[in-house]
Amino acid sequence: MGNSCVKARVAGKVQGVWYRRSVQEQALRKGVTGYAKNLPDGCVEVLLCGDSEAVNQVATWLWQGPPDARVTHVELETLECHAPDSFICR
Repeated sequence: MGNSCVKARVAGKVQGVWYRRSVQEQALRKGVTGYAKNLPDGCVEVLLCGDSEAVNQVATWLWQGPPDARVTHVELETLECHAPDSFICR
């Protein structure tokens, strides 16, 4: 199906609830690389790169998050594919 990269900005109660680590776990299970980092405004920025179907599955999961998260908005931006070697939490 090909590769894709998307950058997501996730809003809601997503800091201090293991959101970044949970995204990392989901991404690694699907073979997706990228990163998740906290932003100063309380949002989390996520980069997902890899097989298009796997990226879509993780991107859809961003709305769910871990049990204590309360996601209110996910904004996705498609990027040129430049897959990192791994998935890291910053």
